[in-house]
Amino acid sequence: MNMNGPYLVFSLICMSLFTVTFSACKSNEKVTKETSAFDEADKIIASIKTLEFPNNTFNIVDFGAISDGETNNSDAIKKAIEACSEAGGGKVIIPSGKFLTGPIHLKSNINLHLEEGAEVLFSTNAKDYLPVVHTSYEGQELMNYSPLIYAYKQKNIAVTGNGVFNGQASNANWWPWCSKEEYGYVKGTPQQKDEHNLPRLWAMSENNTPVSERVFGEGYQLRPLFIQPFECDNVLIQGVTFTNAPFWVIHPIKCNYVRVEGVTVRSHGPNNDGCDPEYSKNVHINKCVFDTGDDCIAIKSGRNNDGRVVNIPSENIVVENCDMKDGHGGVVMGSEISAGVRNVYVRNCKMNSPELDRAIRIKTNTLRGGFVENVYVKNIQVGQVKEAVLRINMYYAIYGPQEGNFMPSVKNIHLQDIQVENGGKYGILIKGRPESFVKNVTFTNVHIKNTETPMSVENSEPVIFKNTTINGKQYETK
Repeated sequence: MNMNGPYLVFSLICMSLFTVTFSACKSNEKVTKETSAFDEADKIIASIKTLEFPNNTFNIVDFGAISDGETNNSDAIKKAIEACSEAGGGKVIIPSGKFLTGPIHLKSNINLHLEEGAEVLFSTNAKDYLPVVHTSYEGQELMNYSPLIYAYKQKNIAVTGNGVFNGQASNANWWPWCSKEEYGYVKGTPQQKDEHNLPRLWAMSENNTPVSERVFGEGYQLRPLFIQPFECDNVLIQGVTFTNAPFWVIHPIKCNYVRVEGVTVRSHGPNNDGCDPEYSKNVHINKCVFDTGDDCIAIKSGRNNDGRVVNIPSENIVVENCDMKDGHGGVVMGSEISAGVRNVYVRNCKMNSPELDRAIRIKTNTLRGGFVENVYVKNIQVGQVKEAVLRINMYYAIYGPQEGNFMPSVKNIHLQDIQVENGGKYGILIKGRPESFVKNVTFTNVHIKNTETPMSVENSEPVIFKNTTINGKQYETK
């Protein structure tokens, strides 16, 4: 066929039009992909319904509670909750004043409400948290001291108000069990790493010992959680303040449809994570303040064999409009991550403290295994971090060597529209595995100032940059 003359010109025009159209489609596809990620976040938020409760109110004072900060009001609070439950649900009110109590166990269709000026002081006597209940410790289930606030297999529950929950944990109680001298531990006294504590629990997990036979509590040194909805649907925690926690603060485990909103966590004890969704899905953490002794938010999914047996990934989690101050990390995934984490959306947050180690952190190893995928971070203002803006570590180690046969995977981690004033030691710190490279990490419109080392990246696909600067240097992937 003769390609000369008008036919050739026509062919070239058609090819050009195809190229322009194809390029436009590819460009639109990218824009749609970036936009749709947070459209999915909005759908998750919309799926978490507003809770409604019957119009019944039960004031704990009417059941004998005394606000002197010394009288133990456990029975009065329990009676108020039972009366509310028998009436079909409603609001249990803790009015202004200081009320000492042991653990509070919530029931379905009840809103535990703290009025302005209310402070709930939790007993520091470990025996008050017996009998043991089905709970967890660092990603492994067991029978242990009751969490300070606990709900097991309940539906439609809330903790709301403007008051304070004070765990009263200190160097004189609970905290010394962590084994660190700065938290009151005295060498030679019992602590959580003794053979009868965590090593015993680890062995039970590996041997698939039934949870009912993993009995700890009195005589052991495993601290209780602060608030733990366990296997609950439709949970609201709103407005209240938590302080002086024995251990992790807000821990929804095996829950669905959880909203944590307007909550303040100011608690600087050992392992005082702010909010740790575990084996949970459809979680919205909004307008909260975290000032903690450990990770501000840590998304988890079980430790080692326990996590693999349960096999429930944490997924569909939205964090927005939060203020992260002190902590090991702003938003963290791991290290108890054996069942995996996916579909995490973080936007419109502030992270700033000389005692905030990292902004976004992912931590696992070959004992934990698991996966992290589809993490979207957008519009974050970082004032100062100590170590790194993004840290991905697949060699995380605690309690000694952490090597096993369960290769983790990390992929699809996207950061965009982020401003960092003081980036700490590293802008980007990634340590993947030779057998499992970190995949598809992107930085779009990210600007990091005053970091010592812009990047330290091992065993990872090249980070993809678009309109990104670190220490004033432009990074752009062609």
